[in-house]
Amino acid sequence: MGADLELVASLSRLQFATTAYFHFLFVPLTLGISLFIAILMTTYLVTGKQIYREMARFWTKLFAINFAMGVATGITHEFEFGTNWAIYSRYVGDIFGAPLAIEALFAFFLESSFIGMLIFGWNRVNDVVMTLVAWAVAFGTNLSALWILLANGWMQHPGGALLKVGTWAGGVRAELNDFTQITFSPVGDVKFMHTITAGMIVAAMFVLGISAYHLLRKQHVDFFKRSALAAAIFGLIASVSEVVIGDIHAHEVAKTQPSKLAAMEAVVHSEKAAPILLAAWVTKNENGQYDYVFKLPLPIPGILSFLAYHNFNAEVPGMNDVQKHMVANFEAIKQNYPALASIIDNNVKINGEYPDFIPPVNIVYWAFHLMVYLGFLFVFVFAVAFYYAKKGVLHEKPWILKVALYSIPLPYIASLLGWATAEVGRQPWVVYPLTEVHHDANGNIIWNAIFKPIPALVEQGGQIVKMEIPGAFMGLTTYKAVTPTLTVLEVALTFIGFLVIFTALAILDWWLIAKYAKKGPDYGEEKVQEAY
Repeated sequence: MGADLELVASLSRLQFATTAYFHFLFVPLTLGISLFIAILMTTYLVTGKQIYREMARFWTKLFAINFAMGVATGITHEFEFGTNWAIYSRYVGDIFGAPLAIEALFAFFLESSFIGMLIFGWNRVNDVVMTLVAWAVAFGTNLSALWILLANGWMQHPGGALLKVGTWAGGVRAELNDFTQITFSPVGDVKFMHTITAGMIVAAMFVLGISAYHLLRKQHVDFFKRSALAAAIFGLIASVSEVVIGDIHAHEVAKTQPSKLAAMEAVVHSEKAAPILLAAWVTKNENGQYDYVFKLPLPIPGILSFLAYHNFNAEVPGMNDVQKHMVANFEAIKQNYPALASIIDNNVKINGEYPDFIPPVNIVYWAFHLMVYLGFLFVFVFAVAFYYAKKGVLHEKPWILKVALYSIPLPYIASLLGWATAEVGRQPWVVYPLTEVHHDANGNIIWNAIFKPIPALVEQGGQIVKMEIPGAFMGLTTYKAVTPTLTVLEVALTFIGFLVIFTALAILDWWLIAKYAKKGPDYGEEKVQEAY
C-alpha cells in the first residue's frame, strides 16, 4: 500500500468516524425518548390523568427536533460506503446490504410515516390513536437500530456467510449463506440491547436534567415534579439493566474478539485467574512487546477471568500472545491451504507484512473503563432522584437537581465511548475474522483452534467445490477496504465539508432544544393543576 493510499485510508476512517459520531449525538435520544413518550401516553390511557398526556406532548416537541437532525446526519453513511469504502462494499455488500435495505424499507418507512402524525396529530385524532402512533414511532426507531446493529454485529463476528473464491469477477466475495445466523447472532442481538438501553439512559437523563432546570427555578413545579419521577423510574430501570446487559456484551466480546478484550482490559501477558485493572497505561518496549507504564489492579484475583469466561481460573488472552498466535495461525493456515494463501496476503497483510492485530490499547482501555464508571454513576443518580421524587421532596434538594442538570451530557459521552470501544477495538479489521476462544480442561486457551470454520465455494480445475475453510479467510483489514481510486484532496475536501455542515446542524439542534426546553409546556400552572 502506497503512502498516498495509506493517507486516504486514514482520512476516510477519520471522516467516517466523525460523521458517525455526529449522527450518534442524535440517535440515542431518539431511541429512548420515543419509548418514553409511548409509555406516558399508555399511562394516560390507563390512569385517565391528563398530566401524562401533556407530558407526552411536551417531550414530543423536543423529540421532533432531535429526530430531524438525526435523519439529516444519517443519510451520508449510505453514500460513504460507496465513495470511500468500495472494496469493502464489493466484498460484503451481499450481506451488509440486506439488513440495511430491510431497515430502510420497513423500519425507517414505519417511523417516518407516523412521525408527522405524532407531531401534528394532537387534538386532531383521538387519544387511543395517538397512543398507537406513539408506539409505532417507538417501534420503528428501535427496529431501525436493530437492523443497523445486526449489520455491525456481523462485521464483529461474521457468521452465516459463504466465501466465494474465484467464482465471480472480483475473485473473492462474502455472500449470505444463513440469514438466521445474522438475525439471531448473540453478538448482534446483545449489541442491540446494549444500545437501546443506552438510549433509554440518555433520554431519562435528558428529561430528568431539564426537569431539574425548571425545579431549580420554581417553574412549572407540578409538571416537572411528575416528569422527574417518570424519568427517574425509566432511568433507574434502564441503568440497572445496562449493567447486566453490558456484562453479557463483554462476555460475548471475550469469546469472539480476543484482541479487543486484551485491549479493553489492558492484559499484556495471558494470565489465568486474572484480576481487573482499575487503571492502567500500556506502551511498547524496545523489543516491540507491550508492557505496562503503570497498573492498578482490583485486589480480587480471578474476577476478570470469571466475568469474561465464567471461570475464575480461565486464561485471559494477553496482547503479546494474541499477536504471536494470530500470526502463527495465519502462517499455518497458508501452509495448509496453499491455493487460498493469496486471500490472506491480499486481505490481511499490509505492504507484505502482518499488521499489529492489537488496537490502540490506551484509547480502547480508557474508553471502555470510563463508560463503565459512568454507568455506575447513572445508577446512583437515578436511584437518588427516584428516592426523593417518590417522597415528593425532590424539588427541595438542589444538590441532586444540579447533579442531574449537569449530567445531561454524560450519557451521550458514555454512548460515544461505547462506540469507540466497539469500533476502535475492532481495528485493524473492518471485518473481524470468525474467531472463538476455547479453553481446555485446565483453563488454558487452545490457540490453534481460534478460528471457526466457514463454508466456501472454491474454483478448482474449472470446477466449483464446496468445502469448509478456517474463519481466518473471512477477515478484511480496514486499510485494504478503502476505495483505491480516491485521492487525498477528494477525501480532505469532503471531510472538511461534512465537518462544517454537521457542526452547524449540531449547534442548531442544541439551540432549538435548549430554547424549547427552557420555555416549558405551553400552558399555565393552573392548567397543570387541572391536569391532575
